[in-house]
Amino acid sequence: MSTQVWQRPFGAVPLNKRTVRFRVWAPSAGRVAVRVGGSDHELSPEGDGVFGAEVAASTGDDYLYVLDGRRALPDPCSRAQPNGIRGPSRVVDTARFEIEPGPELPLEELVLYELHVGTFTAEGTFDAVIPHLDGLRRLGVTAIELMPVATFPGERGWGYDGVYAYAPHPAYGGPDGLARLVAASHRAGLGVLLDVVYNHIGPGSEAIGEFGPYFTDRQHTFWGDAIDYEQRGVREWAIGNALMWTRDYRIDGLRLDAVHAIYDDSPVHVLRELRERVDGLVTSEMGPDDFRPLEEWGHDAMWLDNLHHELHVLLTGERDGYYDEFGTMDGLVAELTRPAPQRLIVAAQNHDQVGNRAIGDRLPPDAHRVAFAIVLFSLSTPLVFMGEEHDERAPFLFFTDHIDPSIADATREGRRREFAAFSSFSGEDVPDPQALDTFERSKISHPAPDPFYAELLRLRRELPRELDVSVDGRVLELRRGDTTLVADFEAKTAELRK
Repeated sequence: MSTQVWQRPFGAVPLNKRTVRFRVWAPSAGRVAVRVGGSDHELSPEGDGVFGAEVAASTGDDYLYVLDGRRALPDPCSRAQPNGIRGPSRVVDTARFEIEPGPELPLEELVLYELHVGTFTAEGTFDAVIPHLDGLRRLGVTAIELMPVATFPGERGWGYDGVYAYAPHPAYGGPDGLARLVAASHRAGLGVLLDVVYNHIGPGSEAIGEFGPYFTDRQHTFWGDAIDYEQRGVREWAIGNALMWTRDYRIDGLRLDAVHAIYDDSPVHVLRELRERVDGLVTSEMGPDDFRPLEEWGHDAMWLDNLHHELHVLLTGERDGYYDEFGTMDGLVAELTRPAPQRLIVAAQNHDQVGNRAIGDRLPPDAHRVAFAIVLFSLSTPLVFMGEEHDERAPFLFFTDHIDPSIADATREGRRREFAAFSSFSGEDVPDPQALDTFERSKISHPAPDPFYAELLRLRRELPRELDVSVDGRVLELRRGDTTLVADFEAKTAELRK
């Protein structure tokens, strides 16, 4: 099959008001039909496991693929799952979205604001984010970064267990809601980055596995079966998804989740090919000090948690788990003086570092003031976790809404076991991730930003991009131009001096 045929979109693509082209990679099936409008229509084999046909159908029609006349399943590249992961797919005309291009986002000026759509507002929808955009732009944010929005099991969750990667979550407002949010962000002068997950597929993935060899047992991930990127159809599932977000929704960039768990021994790594084919920023989360995203795959920037870890240990004294290697002033200086700092995305807090704590607690206000000030004053690309601008006190808890009772029970028990060794918690102290209250408690408030953080963001735009770092005992001084940030780790204070 030619490269041109592989790059033709999978899924349901309206050609006009009465015709839709359906295409699916289903090498495990001998025959494939699409069930739409009460009838089954046979798809023609196109080679290499791809089936397709132009069928009488319209935008808004629901459909399922029927494999070998047996099981009817949603489309692995479904653009909408209005009734969740077990319901039919829906035809969406993403070409009709009217979204103006976003602003330029040079790394040197990038300030990211990470938000979870479900807990950023009381309503928990894309539309409810819109009234807050102008305030974020005035604060000095240049782009919002949405935690994953692909359709996952149930109504509420972090989003990293998405099953239908192309379908914006119905509880948030579905495809139209996301399009309205991106359009409004661009009108407000903000870019939009989207967190996407290509390292595993969440519970319910067996429905996608019915179509073909999406998964491999040659490698394993912490979250589920590893995805087999040596299969051309699987590569196109991921890259086509990235192209849809950046082309159809005009999203300005992607944050690729946990790329250390994306395995590929192909001559060209799938994440290199993705970078070559996708317009916009490509950033990635890499757990350890592994710089392949920048050095081999050509990504624009990557998350590096080392600065967070140094700050956290110095300010809290916690040394459990991976924190054991961190917590020295020398280590802190080394992180602040890395080369090409604009290519490193750093944070005082983020969804992982707060939400993966037993009770989702944020840094105490004095410790947070020091850590956040250093992040904002540094030359690295700062990520603001929703609410940090006003020292939000609501926790960000781990919450789920698994619809499979066995998975729900396993998630509860796994969460208890994870923290059983911590003397401060008993199994009962860890919030039930399936409880609605766990989700509701994670919703943030929206008071005015702290003037100190607003001043740091203003200075970030104005000061020269040169940083002098000095240490005297437990006091750190960072100088940019005529302004110095003095951070005292003993007293837990941070102040600006001219």
